[in-house]
Amino acid sequence: MAGRPLRVLILEDRPEDADLALHELRRSGYELNWRRVDDEAGFKANLDPELDLILADYHQPQFNAIRALKIVQDMGLDIPFVVVSGAIGEDLAVAAVRLGAMDYVLKDRLARLGTAAKNAIEQGELRRRQRVAQAALEHHALHDSLTDLPNRLMLREEIQKAIGTNAHAVLLLLDIDNFKEVNDSFGHQVGDALLRQMGARLREPIDAEHLIARLGGDEFAILLPGASAMEATRTAQAMLRALERPFLSEDHALEVTASIGIAAYPEHGAVAETLMRRADVAMYGAKRTGGTYAVYREEDDPYDARRLLLRADLRRAIDDREITLYYQPQVALATGELTGVEALARWRHRERGWIPPADFIPVAERMGLIKPLTKYLVELAGKDAIAFGKTAVDLPVAVNVSMRNLLDPHFPEMMEEVIARTGQPAQYLKLEITESAVMAEPTRVLESMKRLRLAGIRFSIDDFGTGYSSLAYLQKLPVEEIKIDRSFVGQMSSQPGSAAIVRATIELGGSLGLDVVAEGVEDEQTWEALKRMGCSAAQGYFIGRPMPVGELEGWLRNWSQRSAGSKAA
Repeated sequence: MAGRPLRVLILEDRPEDADLALHELRRSGYELNWRRVDDEAGFKANLDPELDLILADYHQPQFNAIRALKIVQDMGLDIPFVVVSGAIGEDLAVAAVRLGAMDYVLKDRLARLGTAAKNAIEQGELRRRQRVAQAALEHHALHDSLTDLPNRLMLREEIQKAIGTNAHAVLLLLDIDNFKEVNDSFGHQVGDALLRQMGARLREPIDAEHLIARLGGDEFAILLPGASAMEATRTAQAMLRALERPFLSEDHALEVTASIGIAAYPEHGAVAETLMRRADVAMYGAKRTGGTYAVYREEDDPYDARRLLLRADLRRAIDDREITLYYQPQVALATGELTGVEALARWRHRERGWIPPADFIPVAERMGLIKPLTKYLVELAGKDAIAFGKTAVDLPVAVNVSMRNLLDPHFPEMMEEVIARTGQPAQYLKLEITESAVMAEPTRVLESMKRLRLAGIRFSIDDFGTGYSSLAYLQKLPVEEIKIDRSFVGQMSSQPGSAAIVRATIELGGSLGLDVVAEGVEDEQTWEALKRMGCSAAQGYFIGRPMPVGELEGWLRNWSQRSAGSKAA
């Protein structure tokens, strides 16, 4: 508003009362651009999204402030709204505020109108900034940061919509052949430029309503609602022809080939996850056979047998305590003090070596092993925390839990039993859950979370910004912390959009009274930038890598010396 008059709409049937209100606003330093109306028709005709403030007399002969407020809300406008009245009871005033008015001022106390207007405008600006930040978060949650194409999460949602509204639908999964050679030969900058051009090239042979998504790396997906597998093969051929023209990137003419996997609804799957997995199977089948595209065939699918083998090994690993926990420190940005650790599962298979959590956690979820695995890991974390506390400091521990845990009606009871058995104070246990887990079954998840919170267990929303949670729903959750995903934090210095997302998340967390933790802090530059933004805490390789519990005490001594040296400098 700096540099321009305050745009005000006044709903008032008495011109002299409107003049008094205007006088108070001017006395408070405002230059005004105003208009007065006294009926519903005039009010509707003069409503404008660019208004800075609405002043409304509570009582009008044929119209009133509450009706005016409802009109504003029905039109989807968010304009600071202040009720001004000569005779409004406290109950009516409170009711008006509850309905959305930001304040009320009695006409015999107009001296506070300037303050009320200032506060209402500031609240309106804060809400506007929150909407902009929320919209940015939602966009980044559903789009790939490099290409701005829809990402895996949005693709999954669109597949489910296509299945729900069409008798047929087809998913094509495309992978660029030998893309690593492009990066190795010309550098990642050239490779990124190629990936950014792929969306437009793949769009050429398909209709505008068809969705193109980037799933990560050099993988793209194309969704064809209403199409059959036969039609999809023709589309695949057309896409491969479109890729025959060289791509130009920094004076390099790049020749590109690709492999495409095709999975169709309903013959190859009835849910998004199944179609995505089977299109992936078909794509790798095409690569393996040297073909350019392939339709899914059950006999080519290796996953079921592999899962059964891994399930048997995983059950034994849980029973034999082969799965261990490594801990990654989390420290306060303002003071450098240790605020807790995140427990990360590690499995060293007797024959296969280290198996990533991304491989065995989904198996545990699908094969009914997530409950005993979680029970074992929480119990182990509790024992480790108590042992560390005897030699160093009390150690708040965060443990990741699956959506399947939260949907289990017996999960709160199991957690209470584990806490009682280990003796770990409940307030030192934090459960980390992802946004996508929360939004999958919000009612059931919220019920489970509330019971666990009553037991003293705390919650953190992990990977915030990569899922899709509305600000309104986030306010309902009994959480104390949100963690910014490492994909945003790691790109803060190179991607202005990522820095904006981090800043918006910190601001949103602060407005909700939540601690904000940045994951993936790997250098001092990122550490200092986060400190300036007011972020609560950080974790990442700059602070410490995940480590066995026995190494934490030594890390703590080294970190304390390093932190003290940094402050002295």
